[in-house]
Amino acid sequence: MTGPGTSRRTVRIGLTGPIGCGKSTVAAWLAGRGAVVVDADAIARQVTDEPAVRAAIVGAFGPAVAGPDGGLDRGALAATVFGDPEAMARLEALTHPHVRGPIEAAVAAAEAQGAPAVVIEAIKLVEGGLAAACDEVWLVTCDPVSQAARLAGRGVSAADAARRVAAQGDIRARLAPGATRVLVTDGTPDEVRAAALAAYEEALARARA
Repeated sequence: MTGPGTSRRTVRIGLTGPIGCGKSTVAAWLAGRGAVVVDADAIARQVTDEPAVRAAIVGAFGPAVAGPDGGLDRGALAATVFGDPEAMARLEALTHPHVRGPIEAAVAAAEAQGAPAVVIEAIKLVEGGLAAACDEVWLVTCDPVSQAARLAGRGVSAADAARRVAAQGDIRARLAPGATRVLVTDGTPDEVRAAALAAYEEALARARA
């Protein structure tokens, strides 16, 4: 319970869901309302550029995932792990221990600044152990046809889009029971934005109650 003279608590919102369903768009809308967004997937990409982590990934998956410039061939790595749960688990085991620290530091910085909310955007929010630290978990989802079309709009080939959609096919059913809110993004942008911002205001109000 907050009152006169008390500091406002920063609300932690975990944002997860299948690729191509609009997590980043929702996160941007919340940022426009004062939330600090921590993009866990962007941090993971930065982590894989670290020499020790990159070397471990190449050692685990072979030279085919190494790019000619000495970095990772992310397309080849994605083709290797998507659709192969065992390969994905091996990759996550190499990267997740290095990702958690920077995420926690970013969250702590946002709270120290007095941000009304911090949004942790991550496909692997639950698997990475981040959901447990959140006040709310939002599952952002959409129809698989819309999902594939949005991926195609990003330049992803039809075959690659189909593979990625299939690889995450159970994410909705698996995460929905533990989600505080399920945000379906099949409507118009204005409709979805209104729903997302209404949910955000509800989350802030709940923290102040």
